[in-house]
Amino acid sequence: MKITPIGIDLAKEVFQIHGVDERGKVVVRKQLKRNEMAKYFASLESCLIGMEACGSAHHWARKLGGYGHTVKLMAPQFVKPYVKTNKNDMADAEAICEAVRRPNMRYVPQKMIEQQAILSVHQARQGFVKARTAQGNQIRGLLSEFGIVIPKSIDALAKRVPEILEDAENGLPGVMRRLLERLTDNLKEMNRHVNELEKQIQLWHRENEASRKLTEIPGLGPITASAIIATVGDAREFKNGRQLAAWLGLVPRQHSSGGKQTLLGISKRGDTYLRTLLIHGARAVIRYAQNKAEPDSWLRKLMARRNKNVAAVVLANKNARIIWALLTKDSLFRADYTSAVAVA
Repeated sequence: MKITPIGIDLAKEVFQIHGVDERGKVVVRKQLKRNEMAKYFASLESCLIGMEACGSAHHWARKLGGYGHTVKLMAPQFVKPYVKTNKNDMADAEAICEAVRRPNMRYVPQKMIEQQAILSVHQARQGFVKARTAQGNQIRGLLSEFGIVIPKSIDALAKRVPEILEDAENGLPGVMRRLLERLTDNLKEMNRHVNELEKQIQLWHRENEASRKLTEIPGLGPITASAIIATVGDAREFKNGRQLAAWLGLVPRQHSSGGKQTLLGISKRGDTYLRTLLIHGARAVIRYAQNKAEPDSWLRKLMARRNKNVAAVVLANKNARIIWALLTKDSLFRADYTSAVAVA
């Protein structure tokens, strides 16, 4: 009997499989070890396969898709409502199989190897940035115990620490001086890693036409553009620009009932890294627009009505919609563009 959908509960070594036929009757429920997965699905007739978008999901989606299967990835929070009993591998696989059959289910786009590679560089860079910030805060905290205060800046640390080490009258004992040298060397090493990874990202950006196109948008640089291209992939997966903005968590969160629309702050769903980059880029544009933008420009009028944080989110939302338009319509950014609707 033909197996229509199959739900796979991914794991490190043991995978749970749950498959049903066209009438919804269970026809396969078994466990497979990692080294048995490829052989089992290579010999299976082409079918629909559902998986949660978790660790190694994109790898298995590419691998099983190569055998002729249609693989769909779903966010775990959309699968959870279909779990009927207590959580276990069998119940999870059954819930995934049930969820992938729903006609209104939302799916996660599959990432290609090149996308995952450059995203890995982004994640490594972000990890070094966080570790560098934590190391700098630790150095400032330790020095404050000796009455030495340094401003909050990596550049300020790089400038002040050598002066502190050379100052023989600041009261720092020899043990603290040696520790400070060790921590500063570690800070310099992490800063070197960040700079090298940024160069690698910029090299990838220069070789990618779509990424170069996005940097024409004010507030988007090579870091943001390359992260968007690698994460979003095919922008045609989104029906319109608002869907992309909603996927990034840049639209209001609703709490509506009884026909009364209640809009709250932004939903903050989706990719936190991308949303952060877009909002920081919007803040840079706002800082520039305060003095140099035309008084009757859209952004200056917005800043007159709303505070800077709200204006930054609004501009990030607008940029997300522009990104969708550029990627789906294969067009270039025009600062003076006016839609036909606005003209009419």
